[in-house]
Amino acid sequence: MTSPSFPLLDVDGIEITYAQVILAVRGISFNVQAGEIVVLLGPNGAGKTTTLKSVSNLLAAERGRVTRGVVRYQGTPIAGLAPAELVVRGVAQVLEGRHCFAQLTVEENLLTGAYAAGSTRRMVADSLDRIYAYFPRLREKRRQRAGYTSGGEQQMTAIGRALMARPRLVVLDEPSMGLAPLVVEEIFEIVARLNREEGQSFLVAEQNAAIALRHAHRAYIIENGSVAMSGRAGELGSRHEVRDMYFGTGNAGPGNAELGVARRRGLRVRRPSPQPFWLQ
Repeated sequence: MTSPSFPLLDVDGIEITYAQVILAVRGISFNVQAGEIVVLLGPNGAGKTTTLKSVSNLLAAERGRVTRGVVRYQGTPIAGLAPAELVVRGVAQVLEGRHCFAQLTVEENLLTGAYAAGSTRRMVADSLDRIYAYFPRLREKRRQRAGYTSGGEQQMTAIGRALMARPRLVVLDEPSMGLAPLVVEEIFEIVARLNREEGQSFLVAEQNAAIALRHAHRAYIIENGSVAMSGRAGELGSRHEVRDMYFGTGNAGPGNAELGVARRRGLRVRRPSPQPFWLQ
């Protein structure tokens, strides 16, 4: 049980370096409360995926590491824990790109998620019923090899596999990438249902600001490896300057007028730093 004195996930001032020389993330801080959907928004190269991998302890595979700051899950620092141990403790990540075992059936893919968390046979059966209730298309394709299903069905399989581990926090990396708008809408509606009906917590990195802000509770906009703006999703989604600056006309950054408006509305805004050469 998560104590009310601290969030489910707390990322506190982390810096992330690759190969000991490339500074990819600089001082990012955010948190996820139990029962929230929190999104990290920003363009390619902003540092979203790198940040998510720090939460799941997947940086070492790419010669990356957190060199400053701390990531806490349920109040406890997670540095040094193996990714598999984090899954057992309740953190499951869905990687960018709909990674499935192509030669396994949809149901076999789902079962791997349950076995990774050490579920009992009864828990596995209950979890399958739950996943098929939220993803009826997967029930229809349960005997089909995952590699022969559509992109949307593969994304649903990857999300369902993570949910089979019964996590407290699901980390989704670019769930809309390469999918048709109607499929993206369906996936986000399922995420919202899981949150609404079961209190499932989600941390989502996404470029599709419109749909992400519609379903999230809070959002952080990442630019050049830093948090440029944060606030309630509804407030950010209603602001023309957010769409123009980050996802529309592409102005270089917030001017004095925008900064003043944002601060009066209780949003934290920081001027983006010049883009480092390795993110250009």
